[in-house]
Amino acid sequence: MITLLDYGAGNVRSVINAIERLGESVKVVASGKDIMAAQKLVFPGVGAFGSMMEILRKKNLVESLRKYLYSDRPFLGICLGLQALFDSSEEAPGIRGLGFISGTVKKFATNLSVPHIGWNGLIGKKPSQIFDGFRGDEKFYFVHSYHVVPEDDSVILTTTDYGYNFTSSIQRGNIIATQFHPEKSGTPGLRILHNFLKKNGAQKKCIQVSGETRLAKRIIVCLDVRSNDEGDLVVTKGDRYDVRENGSVRNLGKPVELARHYYEEGADEITFLNITGFRDFPLEDMPMLEVLRQTSKNVFVPLAIGGGIRNYTDKNGRKYSALEVASEYFRSGADKISIGSDAVLIAEEYLRTGRKTGRSSIEEISRVYGNQAVIISIDPKRVYVKSGNEVKHQVIESSIPGPDGERYCWYQCTIKGGREPRNLDAVTLAQVCEKLGAGEILLNCIDRDGTNTGFDLELINAVKGSVSIPVIASSGAGCEEHFHEVFTRTEAESALAAGIFHRKEIPVGTVKNYLRGKVEIRTLDEPKKG
Repeated sequence: MITLLDYGAGNVRSVINAIERLGESVKVVASGKDIMAAQKLVFPGVGAFGSMMEILRKKNLVESLRKYLYSDRPFLGICLGLQALFDSSEEAPGIRGLGFISGTVKKFATNLSVPHIGWNGLIGKKPSQIFDGFRGDEKFYFVHSYHVVPEDDSVILTTTDYGYNFTSSIQRGNIIATQFHPEKSGTPGLRILHNFLKKNGAQKKCIQVSGETRLAKRIIVCLDVRSNDEGDLVVTKGDRYDVRENGSVRNLGKPVELARHYYEEGADEITFLNITGFRDFPLEDMPMLEVLRQTSKNVFVPLAIGGGIRNYTDKNGRKYSALEVASEYFRSGADKISIGSDAVLIAEEYLRTGRKTGRSSIEEISRVYGNQAVIISIDPKRVYVKSGNEVKHQVIESSIPGPDGERYCWYQCTIKGGREPRNLDAVTLAQVCEKLGAGEILLNCIDRDGTNTGFDLELINAVKGSVSIPVIASSGAGCEEHFHEVFTRTEAESALAAGIFHRKEIPVGTVKNYLRGKVEIRTLDEPKKG
């Protein structure tokens, strides 16, 4: 029996699923007595440091947790479960951590995009049983803006490079904690958990990596999910956002089955887009929540979901906040949520008033779950102009001339699945949403959607050059070369595609094999048997 400390925020379903996949049962902590009775305790902290510590104190779990740690019984902390062990965090000044390890938690000070999101390697500093059976070149999934800085280097288990070398895991006696997410790190991550859960203990081994670690470029598969005319949830794909063909919704397969297939093929992340979300309220959209629950049982890479994440009042007058909607998605297995149309309206209000309200969906969700949990999905289209000062929007000079030979354009944001244009450009939207707390930009392009002509590199470079958070390139991929092009001609951290994968034109593995040796990627790691 494994005891899991779920303090009530974020996606812990994937951790439970991973432990159960390895043959163990899980007991969720209900009180401090459950902590003290635990034989092995797993603490998957998710969200923001201040919110986490506040909840732990309100639930009277802090002292029991400290007693357990000082008793040196088996403990595995994950992400915030690592940061909680320290004295304090720059994310929440004045809020005390558990103080089990002397040191602080500091925000990344680097010119690279923050949060640090994606698959990176480990450099071993001392041996540990959790690395039994590893080669040393495996990559693990990270998603964080802050990292721990121990006062005593002897507790450092591994380090990782992201602009500079930082502590990525610690061990003191039987207390182990990782900044990366084992439950989201595929086969190597499951191996980490397996080694921790072993009753007889594993052989102690030190991860060996020569030189510095490198963040991999991510290949993300997007599954547009909606009800077809028979009422079944299916994966579909649009052509410039039109999902119908010969009058019927394109049916490219079942979402849970396809997600598992892409995971096994080597996808680094899976994104679900509930494209009827603007009509059907997500908390009543139980099939979509069930899709997440079922997917998270067999897919151990990050899951993101978008569609309908907004404030809502039902027909009975009951009000639901976007935070409540997002919470349901997180509890069902999502690691990140994507906000689309609502982000445009929020940005327009911010630009009109010049101030934050603290009540927008972007601000509320990032405050509770951390900015790394909030993706902004932008759906722009090109608008050509004759000169750079013809409009007040952020204009670029384009190498692709307009219909009348225009050399300049701006990217107009749209809402409601691309059907309604707004008087706001994509660059400004990205900048405003970063200020409000978003941690990642999913950059679509209506002009390229379904065309197989390649990503709009000019759009990607314009947005990427204006923000300091990661950007996901989307729309237009038609061959392996397009992925190489976007990763070498822009600074985008990841690239998303749908149609070429769903139509089986190019498997995910084929893209990875083409990129191997050209750009840094994650390969399908198979640790040694042991």
